[in-house]
Amino acid sequence: MNRIAVIGGGPSGMLAACTAAKNDCLVTIYERNEKLGKKLYITGKGRCNVTNNATEEEFFANIPRNHRFMYSSFYSFTNHDLIRLLNTLGLETKVERGGRVFPASDKSSDVLKVLTNYVRQCNAEVLLNTRVKSISKTGDNKFSVRTNNGDYTYDSVIIATGGVSYPTTGSDGDGYRFASELGIKTIDAKPALVPLVTIEEWPKELMGLTLKNVTLRAFDGNKKVFEDMGEVLFTHFGISGPLVLTLSSIIAEHPENVKVFIDLKPALTREELDRRVLRDFQTAKNKQMKNALFELMPSSLVQIILQLAQIDPDLAVNSLTKQDRARLVEIIKAIPLVIKGTRPIEEAIITRGGIDTREINPTTMESKKVSGLYFSGEVIDVDAFTGGFNLQIAFSTGYLAGRSASEK
Repeated sequence: MNRIAVIGGGPSGMLAACTAAKNDCLVTIYERNEKLGKKLYITGKGRCNVTNNATEEEFFANIPRNHRFMYSSFYSFTNHDLIRLLNTLGLETKVERGGRVFPASDKSSDVLKVLTNYVRQCNAEVLLNTRVKSISKTGDNKFSVRTNNGDYTYDSVIIATGGVSYPTTGSDGDGYRFASELGIKTIDAKPALVPLVTIEEWPKELMGLTLKNVTLRAFDGNKKVFEDMGEVLFTHFGISGPLVLTLSSIIAEHPENVKVFIDLKPALTREELDRRVLRDFQTAKNKQMKNALFELMPSSLVQIILQLAQIDPDLAVNSLTKQDRARLVEIIKAIPLVIKGTRPIEEAIITRGGIDTREINPTTMESKKVSGLYFSGEVIDVDAFTGGFNLQIAFSTGYLAGRSASEK
């Protein structure tokens, strides 16, 4: 009987183990933490955005890096396959804005519960608090897995150790080291889906303020690289929020000196906004500017907007010139910021980089250099935008790796 080791007990490792075990293999999951699926607890702000109800075309469009590599694994185990499996296992799911799929209970713990029960049902062995130190190929074409609790021999190994983001969940780059020691090329890890640091320091004055239904535009030089509507959050170091996290993945390779502009009133043209401002000012003509903009924006933002528009906050509204108003309208339509870089990779939701996809057979997830060695999940150099796509990548590659290893 085929003996398979799965290194890492996250969502990808669990599904890989279950898939292989259901195909009559003896499977052992090695998990360094005290429980399986630790990172699942923090996904979707603790609600676990388990996948996305997107079409096939939409799914691949949300993978900005190496999406073609995902064709075989996704079609082997689609988002709808995952939803059916979770429902069959007893987890009710619901679809929210943007096709995001969550457990009906809004509890990530419920997702983890059904997955760990699935592991037990499939009779996969689980070794918790067990850290793998090295993986090597033996003379009889098997694998020696060395752990802190002893050495073990297997016919195949699936590496599902994750990336290097959120190291407290156990992902610290061990999978990259295992691959390198076996002669497999890796791509340097970088943060993706991560908050951005700005050159300007004024965002810290607005720390905690979320702007909703705004448009964020980004330019690398004169080239527009991003535009979308949604939420932006100001922080003590710059900006975050759903729009910013998506932008961070697009500019992950070179985030420095990217210029971003926040449009507070995307539904209005500059001309329409100017007329709106004029109407508001007619009823507030005797007020000071610092007290005349509360209908247009959050009160905490007024002083910053006036500062950027070079308008004295104590200036009377009826003293505002046409040129002053033009600058004010321009700033409201395009609050400027310059990106200095990203927050540390430890704060990233996902890791960009890892095992070079050119080293892996995409139809099996097997290493092209080391027979019997498979990869799945975030350890591979594939990452997606927010919305459940990254977890689906983990499940799809895990399923294919488990199936392929069991058929070896």
